[in-house]
Amino acid sequence: MFKFPEDRLYSETHLWVKKRKKKIVRIGVTDYFNMKNWEIVEIDLPEEEEEFEKDEIFGSIETVEEVFDLIMPVSGKIIAVNEKVLEETDILKEDPYEEGWLVEVELLNSSELEELLPPEDYEMKFLEEAEEIPEEKIIEEE
Repeated sequence: MFKFPEDRLYSETHLWVKKRKKKIVRIGVTDYFNMKNWEIVEIDLPEEEEEFEKDEIFGSIETVEEVFDLIMPVSGKIIAVNEKVLEETDILKEDPYEEGWLVEVELLNSSELEELLPPEDYEMKFLEEAEEIPEEKIIEEE
């Protein structure tokens, strides 16, 4: 039902982080984030070259219900923005772990990766939170 790729780390705010090169990571939203939220209306992402500290808001995802802040899981400089996901928001739900990535970041502090959750820990957190989701949302997504 849900995927938690083993080649990524996860934040408590339902973002994944995948190491691409020594100091480069790609960031996106998890299947769990998508399942919790209705139709995405708009995605707001930063410009290339902008720098963010860990836990700083770097963008937002607007759904028909509310706007969700995207919280930066690591400190770094934006080196690429996925323009395709801005134009075709459905990609975020259809393929969140590959084509639906949001930004690429050049890390300022690689040790912050150690503070993120490995897949098995994120899955445990997800299972606890999943019990709180109204059943009609889960049924609608299937």
